[in-house]
Amino acid sequence: MKHKELFLSILLSVLSIVIVFFYSSHFPYYGPDIETLEAVEEPEPIINYEYGIAVDSFEILRGRIGRNQPLSLLLGDFGVSYQDINAIAEKAKGVFDLRKFRSGNQYAAIVKSDSLSSLQYLVYEHSALDYVVFQLKDSLNVWTDQKPVDTIRSTFAGSIESSLWNTMVDKKANPMLAVELSEIYAWSIDFFGLQQGDSIRVIYDELFVDSSSIGIAKIEAAWFRHAGNDFWAIPFVQDSTETFFDENGNSLQKAFLKAPLRYSRISSRFSNSRLHPILKIRRPHHGVDYAAPLGTPVHAIGDGVVVYKAYTKGAGYMLKLKHNSVYTTGYMHLSKYGKGIVNGGYVKQGDVIGYVGSTGLSTGPHLDFRFYQNGAPIDPLKVKSPPVDPIHEENKIAYDSIKISVMENLLRF
Repeated sequence: MKHKELFLSILLSVLSIVIVFFYSSHFPYYGPDIETLEAVEEPEPIINYEYGIAVDSFEILRGRIGRNQPLSLLLGDFGVSYQDINAIAEKAKGVFDLRKFRSGNQYAAIVKSDSLSSLQYLVYEHSALDYVVFQLKDSLNVWTDQKPVDTIRSTFAGSIESSLWNTMVDKKANPMLAVELSEIYAWSIDFFGLQQGDSIRVIYDELFVDSSSIGIAKIEAAWFRHAGNDFWAIPFVQDSTETFFDENGNSLQKAFLKAPLRYSRISSRFSNSRLHPILKIRRPHHGVDYAAPLGTPVHAIGDGVVVYKAYTKGAGYMLKLKHNSVYTTGYMHLSKYGKGIVNGGYVKQGDVIGYVGSTGLSTGPHLDFRFYQNGAPIDPLKVKSPPVDPIHEENKIAYDSIKISVMENLLRF
């Protein structure tokens, strides 16, 4: 009997193994994969940062610095002790000048999310990009940092109706783009003489902080149609420096700027017989008057040496720059001179040499700009400067390849 029971037990075990093997072979398993379950990890929690600080466990109170409100008063409003205020001021030395704490600027008070709402950090936004952190949590500390900057590639195309600046504003583009373009085309286009119907196309990179533009990073390429002529600005690196060239490989940089002011209007042109607005007599006016607001910077149109700096009854505060053996320029009716301008001093093209004024015989703020060739006055608006540093022969193939690509991109939008 015992042998029979043992035999039946063995037989049942064998049958169980066969059944399990049969089902596992013919029917797929849809249950959880043990190995997979063991490999799955919990997702890491998302931590929110502002100003480089983990703020999930805090509350952020935002505001603006009040009029005549120094850091000490602001910290006092958040219950910081006089002892800690003095200590944080000491920590700030060499890091941030507290005298530059400006009313109207934004701040963020980072406080505990509890009934006490004690101040942990105070962040002062010194500019759209730069900020200062005053730490009161755990230990006192002060440091400066910058917000993340996004660079976005953009394009612009438009026709000029009144001015380049107004065109940018009307088209909802950053008007500082007009300033950057005036720098690139300073030697080629007289921006005081733009005509209705002139047009512009430009590819550029713009900088954004917190979705707000903080400026133009770089002009990538541009095309300007002015007075029926095409002016291309094609970037190319030559002699380790990237500058702009035209479609023929000539540098856009010339020996002289087209004008000594960035923006203004011509109020009087070169003439051999002009009625003087004060003396009421006709006499030559061998210059161009640029009407501009008092204090507008005046730039040297080319490298040169200061050969005359003086005050005269007629010209007021004036300067003369000798650029080479042929050309000299004069700047009259200045309100004051630029920093470091002295007789015999050397200036570089684009340096601020003075500021628009109304000194001498003048009816209002303007710059009387003179141009002399071999000592004789000539019309500044008719001076043609030869280009400098064209594309070198060995770079022409590489330049032509870039030029074709740039032109296609500019005409595509």
